[in-house]
Amino acid sequence: MLDPLTYEDVEADQRATPHALAVILLASFAAGVGASGWRSEAASILAVSTYAAMVALLGWMCWALVTFEIGSRLLAESQTRADVGELLRTLGFSAAPGLFLVFGAFPGLTAPVFGLTAVWLLAAMVIALRQALDYTSLFRALAVCFLGWLLALAFVLLFGLLSAPALLHS
Repeated sequence: MLDPLTYEDVEADQRATPHALAVILLASFAAGVGASGWRSEAASILAVSTYAAMVALLGWMCWALVTFEIGSRLLAESQTRADVGELLRTLGFSAAPGLFLVFGAFPGLTAPVFGLTAVWLLAAMVIALRQALDYTSLFRALAVCFLGWLLALAFVLLFGLLSAPALLHS
C-alpha cells in the first residue's frame, strides 16, 4: 500500500513486529524463487532460489541499516525522532510488493516483474521511511532511500561476486 496512514498505524503498533518480519522473509523467498527462473533440475532451482533469497534478505537488512543511519543522523530533520523498531516495522511492511517477485520465475517475465516491482518497492519504502522518521519532505525520504539503496546494492553485488563462484561449483 502507498497509504501514509497505514504506515503510521504500523509504526505505532509494536505487536506488528513479527508480521513485518514475516513480510520481509516471504518477500525474500519470493525474490529467490523469481530469480531461479525454474531451471530444469530441482537441485538447481533449490540452490539458486536459496542463494537469491539469502542475498535478497541480506540486501534488505543492509539497506534498512544504512537507511536508518543516513535518515536518522546525516539527513535528519529537526523533528526526526528515530526508533529502530518503528523504522523496521514500517520498512518491513513496505516490502510487501516484493511478494510479486515470485512471478519472475516464469520465462520471459523476470526482467519486467523485477523492474516494476522495484519501482513499487521504492515508492512504498519512501512513504514508509517518511512516516517512520517524521519527515515533512518527500524528497528527503527519497534521497535517503536512494542513497541507502546504492550502498546496499554495492554490498549485494560484492557479496554476489564473491560467493557466486562457490555456488556454481557446488
